[in-house]
Amino acid sequence: MGALVDGSYLNVFRGKRVLVTGHTGFKGSWLAFLLDTLGAEVLGYALPPEYENSHFERLNLAGKIRHVEGDICDYAKLVGVVQEFQPEMVFHLAAQALVRRSYADPKATFDANVSGSVNVLEAVRHCEAVRSLVFITSDKCYENVEWLWGYRETDALGGHDPYSASKGAAEIVFSSYLRSFFAHRAHLGAASARAGNVIGGGDWAVDRIIPDCMRAMQAAQPIHLRNPAAIRPWQHVLEPISGYMLLAARLYEAPQKFGGAWNFGPPVGETRTVADVAQRIVANFGHGKVEMSAAAAGHKQHEANLLQLNSDKARQLLQWQTRWDFEHTIDATLAWYREVFAGADAATVSRRQLMEYFQELS
Repeated sequence: MGALVDGSYLNVFRGKRVLVTGHTGFKGSWLAFLLDTLGAEVLGYALPPEYENSHFERLNLAGKIRHVEGDICDYAKLVGVVQEFQPEMVFHLAAQALVRRSYADPKATFDANVSGSVNVLEAVRHCEAVRSLVFITSDKCYENVEWLWGYRETDALGGHDPYSASKGAAEIVFSSYLRSFFAHRAHLGAASARAGNVIGGGDWAVDRIIPDCMRAMQAAQPIHLRNPAAIRPWQHVLEPISGYMLLAARLYEAPQKFGGAWNFGPPVGETRTVADVAQRIVANFGHGKVEMSAAAAGHKQHEANLLQLNSDKARQLLQWQTRWDFEHTIDATLAWYREVFAGADAATVSRRQLMEYFQELS
């Protein structure tokens, strides 16, 4: 990616020591892969990958970066790793990221998303080498009243389900650390980042639309939708990652100017329903069908039906832009799965999509 790095904010990462928590997950694996491609010295700290043939494993990231298996709830281990590595930049993504799992195990969700995040913030607080911290939460950190306009960074935090509440709580904790500790360090820039519903190649999580659809298509089974009318701000994984990277670079260059909370989502009005996503997948593959899950009618656990972000702040102050519309996002995602299912090397496909996306930024 040398030609893309020259003269770009991406150049900031070359040669930097960068810690990524949650690098074995879907979004974290894409981020760590990009950072390694850019020439950063990357250390990933996370639990082992949860799913067989994960994106992390397919990329052979354990052989490319410094890979440490650990739980962010293990404070002593985490702090020891941070003190030994002395990162200059930190991206915190490690989390329990599924709404339905948060109902099944709310304590584990709060332990990881709140207490684990406190441990990460403490590790940063005690490491003077850190110059840039991007603390990643979720669009579900907002108190969602399902209004038609997108949530701004100044809107109320909260959450009905344990997952959303844990993300709202994590944002409050981050704000406290920012104002109590990080704002007094002249050479540390710290910000939280909230993205929309992220999709892309390499995701195998349960209860997420793309992996569920891919499993159904592979098995020649109908796609069953639990909540087909739910409206979400769908975006390709590289969209928010580009925002996180741009934010991290600006924090490194001007620590006191870019701190605080930032949204990275598609333009307001570019939302689509879960059914829209499934139908686009069937149309792309040229076969299959979509059915409403029999469990949906009796589904009692609350999930938001309408959610979107207002990202005007990032567009105006960071000059961040989305690049791929809904159709391109779905098609690029399915192209990844189609090629990998056909035997293509996942790292080669992922690298080509990185090049395609970031070439548009150059």
